[in-house]
Amino acid sequence: MIMKNLFKTIALATLTFATFIAQAQKADTRLPKWALGPFVRPARVNPIISPDTTTTFYDPMHQQQWHWEASDTFNPAATVKNGKIYVLYRAEDNSGQGIGSRTSRIGLAESSNGVTVKRSKKPVLFPADDNAKEFEWPGGCEDPRVAVTAGGTYVILYTEWNHKLPRLAAATSKDLLTWKKNGPVFQKAFNGRFFDMATKSASIVTKLVNGKQVIAKINGKYFMYWGEQHVYAATSTDLVNWMPLVNADGTLKILFSPRQGYFDSQLTECGPPAIMTSKGIVLLYNGKNGTDDGDKNYTANAYCGGQALFSLSDPTKLVTRLDKPYFIPEASFEKSGQYPAGTVFTEGLVYFHAKWFLYYGCADSRVAVAVFNPARR
Repeated sequence: MIMKNLFKTIALATLTFATFIAQAQKADTRLPKWALGPFVRPARVNPIISPDTTTTFYDPMHQQQWHWEASDTFNPAATVKNGKIYVLYRAEDNSGQGIGSRTSRIGLAESSNGVTVKRSKKPVLFPADDNAKEFEWPGGCEDPRVAVTAGGTYVILYTEWNHKLPRLAAATSKDLLTWKKNGPVFQKAFNGRFFDMATKSASIVTKLVNGKQVIAKINGKYFMYWGEQHVYAATSTDLVNWMPLVNADGTLKILFSPRQGYFDSQLTECGPPAIMTSKGIVLLYNGKNGTDDGDKNYTANAYCGGQALFSLSDPTKLVTRLDKPYFIPEASFEKSGQYPAGTVFTEGLVYFHAKWFLYYGCADSRVAVAVFNPARR
């Protein structure tokens, strides 16, 4: 009897510990009022975009038909046009081995309900024999974020990658099909001081106007958060040329950084367009968990979703941010593929039918969606 009770006690303790660990590894669904969420994955629809070995287009780089999305499809932007959601996703071919060694192009998919998509057969933004050749060959066009002005101009901020230096660049369009490449966004600022600096990941500030999410102005200028290692800021008058905010000594002004012991201990990389709300400006970002100095409740090197709140009166002033991620890798396809440590990399956020649709990359290999319904919070 004593041994039997002992086994029961050990089993109960083991179960309790396992339950504790499982709970610790979950995303934080008890969010403060200022944060967006919880975001729920719709049942039996994800991933919504996966690699396709059948689609080809005539590639200017190779001067032949090319399987442009055969290897991986991930890191999507999203916007709304004519009552539909359009997802612009990064697609990689099989031209190399390993992350960052292939060529990336931006594909387009449309959806009437936000969860099932119809994909175009050809990419809409890709390395061509054009003014961006020196910045995009052979790496291509990576990791887009997209937003739209009240007048209907769509702006993509993406990474130009030439296998030497990543540069944040802008492209504009009226129809999401034909894009004008405007080049690196910091090429003119401060006489080109930041032109040859590695730059990535830009989130333009947006707001809701009569139920439509559009690019906002703050104190007469457009405003964006940007950065991979730290979060910086920049302003613009034309959405194409951007002026980074700097300190008195000319160094970039850091708004916030990775935190030791937290899920974002290694990187705090800007996600989809930031949103102006009554509580402040909400920035969704991608936190990378460090191997030695991260949150032990989450897998080392995993990317999880974080949120930060900035002041409406001073968009450079950080008010607060979440200590626990609101979104973490859970599904098998979010923890396999190119990035087996686990990745839910958020880049697309749109307001559609009174809900927020969040589009994200899964382990650098797939595209998925999650939905936040404010009415059910």
